[in-house]
Amino acid sequence: MILWQTLRFAVGGLAANKVRSALTMLGVLIGVASVILLLAVGNGSSVAVKDSITSLGTNSLTVSSGSANGGSRATSSVKKLTVADAKALASDSDAGAIRSVAPVVTTSGTALYGNISYSPGSIVGTYPSYFETANQKVAYGEYFTDDDVLASRKVAVLGATTAKQLFDTENPVGKSVVLGGTPFTVVGVLQAKGGSGFTDPDDVVIAPLPTVQNAFTGFGSVNQILVQASSADSTTAAQSEITRVLLGTHAIADPAKADFRITSQASLLTARESTTKTFTVLLGAVAAISLLVGGIGITNIMLVTVTERTREIGIRKALGAPRAVILGQFLTESTLLSVIGAGLGVAAGIAGSHFSIVGIKPVVIPESVLGAFAIAVAIGLFFGSYPANRAASLRPIDALRHE
Repeated sequence: MILWQTLRFAVGGLAANKVRSALTMLGVLIGVASVILLLAVGNGSSVAVKDSITSLGTNSLTVSSGSANGGSRATSSVKKLTVADAKALASDSDAGAIRSVAPVVTTSGTALYGNISYSPGSIVGTYPSYFETANQKVAYGEYFTDDDVLASRKVAVLGATTAKQLFDTENPVGKSVVLGGTPFTVVGVLQAKGGSGFTDPDDVVIAPLPTVQNAFTGFGSVNQILVQASSADSTTAAQSEITRVLLGTHAIADPAKADFRITSQASLLTARESTTKTFTVLLGAVAAISLLVGGIGITNIMLVTVTERTREIGIRKALGAPRAVILGQFLTESTLLSVIGAGLGVAAGIAGSHFSIVGIKPVVIPESVLGAFAIAVAIGLFFGSYPANRAASLRPIDALRHE
């Protein structure tokens, strides 16, 4: 019965100052919602990156220029990757662990179709094996072929986003698009893979390597070589074969001095997950500050409440109310503020997670919901304890004299 009365008095005390109580709960609401939403954004970013990487397949390897051990070497001493390197990998008679090889050059430019001008995210020059290695499936039309590469034909496959921007609902297949002053015939459109946060893998134009080199980059080095291992289990063997072949083509005797690096999807995924975890922790730390501010707001409001109700406290103590009852009432009021605010914050955070934020679909972490709610309640108890203790410590005679 005493507990019920304490709760009823606490509700009455909060209801007596509705606006002030609502603003205090709003501070807690914002703090809890921020924690849930920002952690959900960080988790959503991690999920998007993971999906993007794993969509390439677990047997994909990427070879790029640069020191494998991350050491600093003079740029002039590093031999760039070339088409000859890719051909050496593809023609290696012992390369049983390697299924396909695709050299890749990447550039940028403006695409023109009629009166429409659009700059796709990237223009890629490569071989037909790129599509299988990068898990790029055609939605309609077809891929370009090895004959198109050998003949340096001006054909292109568009990503879903690029096709939408240039042609809207019109079928692009068979139409001509001008890239860098060169007309390209669209032979296919890729299936949409979906964005992965800040980048759009569907915003791309893919054309035969010699054609892109002739129109944009020149016949020099390539940006990277995409290699598909025979299976997920043979990626280690494929890495060894790539290392052996490229050390030979680059005339390097010591593997520690390799001027190229090989990245597997597993290692890339591990690195990205580490980055996104740090990102999520930072977002959570920023959001936690909002909870702290909400707790300070509770302290401030409860101190004001104690000052306003000093005579009431004196009368109750003069009539025999023990210290524990006064302490319990004000602690209950501060806890109610945090519980109601935290509950509304949880609802707001979960509702907000249904919308994309900066291109990322938030993924709510159940532990963050429970944790944010529990911390908010603990903050209400902690920050409300000082005003409650101050109220309970008032001497009846001093309280009754208060004006």
